[in-house]
Amino acid sequence: MTRRTAAAAAALGTAAGSPARRGRTTRAAAAVAAALALSLTAACGGGDGEDTEGGSAPDAKSTVDLPKLDGETVQISAVWTGPEQKNFEKVLAEFEKRTGAEVEFVPSGDNVATFIGSKVEGGAPPDVAMVAQVGVVKQFAEKGWLKPVTPETQKQLEKNYAQGWQDLGAVGGKQYGVYFKAANKSLMWYNTTAFENAGVGEAKTWDEFLQNAQTIADSGVEPVSVGGADGWTLTDWFENIYLSQAGPEKYDQLAAHEIKWTDPSVKKALTTLGELFGKDQLLVGGNDGALQTAFPESVTQTFSDTEAPKAAVVFEGDFVGVNIKNDTEAKIGEDAKVFPFPAVGDESPVVTGGDAAVRLKDSKGGKALMTFLASTDAAAIMAEQGGFVSPNKGLDTEVYPDDVQRKIAEALIAAGDDFRFDMSDQAPAAFGGTKGEGEWKALQDFLKKPDDVEGAQRALEDAAAQAFGN
Repeated sequence: MTRRTAAAAAALGTAAGSPARRGRTTRAAAAVAAALALSLTAACGGGDGEDTEGGSAPDAKSTVDLPKLDGETVQISAVWTGPEQKNFEKVLAEFEKRTGAEVEFVPSGDNVATFIGSKVEGGAPPDVAMVAQVGVVKQFAEKGWLKPVTPETQKQLEKNYAQGWQDLGAVGGKQYGVYFKAANKSLMWYNTTAFENAGVGEAKTWDEFLQNAQTIADSGVEPVSVGGADGWTLTDWFENIYLSQAGPEKYDQLAAHEIKWTDPSVKKALTTLGELFGKDQLLVGGNDGALQTAFPESVTQTFSDTEAPKAAVVFEGDFVGVNIKNDTEAKIGEDAKVFPFPAVGDESPVVTGGDAAVRLKDSKGGKALMTFLASTDAAAIMAEQGGFVSPNKGLDTEVYPDDVQRKIAEALIAAGDDFRFDMSDQAPAAFGGTKGEGEWKALQDFLKKPDDVEGAQRALEDAAAQAFGN
């Protein structure tokens, strides 16, 4: 989502935490470390590619057959707005060109589950919807709302996707989802002027990150920009700390609610997060300001002024690059650079996420659009715009507009089936994906009162127990 997505390869295990893959040490850690170690010092200067304004893949040769759909209207719903929506609409424009269909894009808002539920109950669901939460895909399938992919779509999936990404879109042995977008949700984007003026560098550990933040505050700039008005950003803060500190096995257990949120490992992670949230001077606008800051603003207030920065660093996924490029004058690789989320435990975490296309109507247009979204053609159109990473292994990474996104994509593909998926996106929507409820609300309350760790744990467990039914 301009958000809830995310992914370069994560280090260990499987996205949904299946027991068969838990705790497996893989090649992914090395691939990710190598890619992200490039930072943006050299890599994000645009490489040797330039931004592309067109709406078709670099190679005009089609890799997927699509039917003629003259006169048909296809409706697709997604959370994306602003630059991400505009970029995605170029993909839809190419589909229209090839098929003759007309595609309507309908913004769903952050609460996709509620939006789609209301449309289904009203008898007018979109043909296709983009869903970020694995748990929501499962819920929709179990309710009988989703249509399995067609043989044509399955052919594209088997050709272009690792089994792990296919598994994420499968429920009860049936394939429903096509993961069109992925993202790395473990990146610190920083204003180079603010860092240089304070004399600090890229932090490798959590303690160093906090020390640098204090030094930046002492230099007269508010250090950390937090988009706390959007509860999903706070889940990402927690997940990165928890994965690095507690490890992949505990991460899988908490994601499946096999251990409670009152577990000591959760207390330790929240206490660690409280080391940042508990110091008002380290947050832009203090705790109250962070709670009133939406994600896009958290980015713009970090990079809108490159000479007299309002903020020094903002944490979030690779999709931050879209906001920097489209909403500020900052140049990625010069004014804006990035480093991996600092290690809290032995290693830096890499949390991934993604947006899956699912079909809700038995329409020719919906079937064809799903097949197109599973193709390298569609992925290439989106990738060349920037601020996007595809899990499509058939995509030529040369289409990415700069070396950083190219390296992140290559690391993702190199990881194969081995990655850790966003924890809140694996949960039922009532807990992990609903504005003003569940984990989003509990962590916003924690941002408001970061000294109340036990209260946050109780609220999280109460909401999780209700959502998971245990």
